[in-house]
Amino acid sequence: MASAAVRRIKLGSQGLEVSAQGLGCARMSPFSGTPKPDSDMIALIRHAVGSGVTFLDTADVYGFSANEVLIGKAMKGGVREKVELATKFGLCYADGKWDVQGNPVYVRAACKASLKRVDVDCIDLYYQHRIDTRVPIEVTIGELKKLVEEGKIKYIGLSEASASTIRRAHAVHPITAVQLEWSLWSRDVEAEIIPTCRELGIGIVAYSPLGRGFFSVGSKLLENFSEDDFRQKLPRFQPENLAHNAKLFDRVNEIAQRKGCAPSQLALAWVHHQGNDVCPIPGTTKIENFNQNIRALSVKLSSEDMAELESIASADNVKGSRYDSSISTWENSDTPPLSSWSAA
Repeated sequence: MASAAVRRIKLGSQGLEVSAQGLGCARMSPFSGTPKPDSDMIALIRHAVGSGVTFLDTADVYGFSANEVLIGKAMKGGVREKVELATKFGLCYADGKWDVQGNPVYVRAACKASLKRVDVDCIDLYYQHRIDTRVPIEVTIGELKKLVEEGKIKYIGLSEASASTIRRAHAVHPITAVQLEWSLWSRDVEAEIIPTCRELGIGIVAYSPLGRGFFSVGSKLLENFSEDDFRQKLPRFQPENLAHNAKLFDRVNEIAQRKGCAPSQLALAWVHHQGNDVCPIPGTTKIENFNQNIRALSVKLSSEDMAELESIASADNVKGSRYDSSISTWENSDTPPLSSWSAA
């Protein structure tokens, strides 16, 4: 597929331009289990870039930092100049426990480490992966602003931040993009967060636009889960919710058949039709799945199609929350007021 098939969009109002669809790279470096061969993943990344999907999404925690190293290898040989590189900091895993960090010392150290792993001088878009609810957002963004001024990062992003946190952050330094879960079965962000981003001129990056793979094959997805796949613990995949959610997939699949596309392409097309300020970043480890996903850009949906999909997948018609209770505090998070901060 020629690169001309992938349109370009302006992500936010600060000057960043990206491919209209990105590539989520997290699953290329699993936390456990059998690692994917680097050669295969590098071939996939370069195939994506050659196809016009140049917006690559990684994070320092993916594969316990192995994913950033992989992306760095894939960008050798003149590929870096074609890529918009996004990575993240702040989500940490140590001694069997997850933590979130947003203090200035950590921010600077994390950025330095990511630059070294990816082997670049500057990160195009640097996100706070999750919000540290102990540190005022003004403090975290203040350090990121210094990194922009020093030329280490170009643009600042947030992920899973509340509307009030986004506003407070944007007042310190313009936020270019907010990454959030948005799909046919995750629509809670439409009430407050999406309108806030649009009011402030902030781009929207939709992760898990296929419902963590659910809109590819429905409940059959569970048959492919490995023993350590974290999705097994998610409420929406539990038996008490799955039967209901499977009916939602069946109805989406019926529309897809009418449209002559795969259900995954229809689900992605729905995200694309939300506006030119939205970039979904579906992830995959297979070139054939990438090729299928990219064809979603050519699926045209009428206002009637959109209304039908949204009536099926209304915000209250999906059973189960996005995360289990142990990590629900990561969703759309707030921080304490600046007046409460002590650097000591």
